[in-house]
Amino acid sequence: MKVYTKTGDDGTTGILGGTRLTKSHIRIEAYGTVDELLSWIGMVRDQEVNSSRKDILVNIQDRLFTLGSYLASDPVKSKVVIPEIKEEDIKALELEMDQMDEKLPPLRNFVLPGGHQSVSYVHIARTVCRRAERAVVLLNENQEVNSLVIQYLNRLSDYLFVLSRMNAHELNAEETPWVPKK
Repeated sequence: MKVYTKTGDDGTTGILGGTRLTKSHIRIEAYGTVDELLSWIGMVRDQEVNSSRKDILVNIQDRLFTLGSYLASDPVKSKVVIPEIKEEDIKALELEMDQMDEKLPPLRNFVLPGGHQSVSYVHIARTVCRRAERAVVLLNENQEVNSLVIQYLNRLSDYLFVLSRMNAHELNAEETPWVPKK
């Protein structure tokens, strides 16, 4: 199978089910942003501080691949069977957050991203996750999207925030609180 097909040279791309859409279509933006997020999760996973979390991060990447496949499918024409995002996937993120939260000091302010490169990578993944969520919500305004997809992205951005704090804690990196200037 060749990587290049030349069929996209006209600014369109095919989705599962055979439908062709412009590359600027919100469906393409949604699954493209999920793909970008999947890569950032790989960067987060590659950080030494996350070696004990490799399994959960690989699982998140798997779930994002599933989510991207769902978004890359024509909801009417596609006959491809795609694994589903399930409530238990969301519960798994919540459980991980609860376990990390038990070890973290209470949050009293917003936190400015940074303090250590590994922490910053997680914050970048978090913001890409929020962008993916916005794109999927916009797609949902035009074509119904499984609500668990939106919920998973929402919970994943929460997980990534807690993970950034956990990384900072484990690395003894300073968390800089945002204190609005008066």
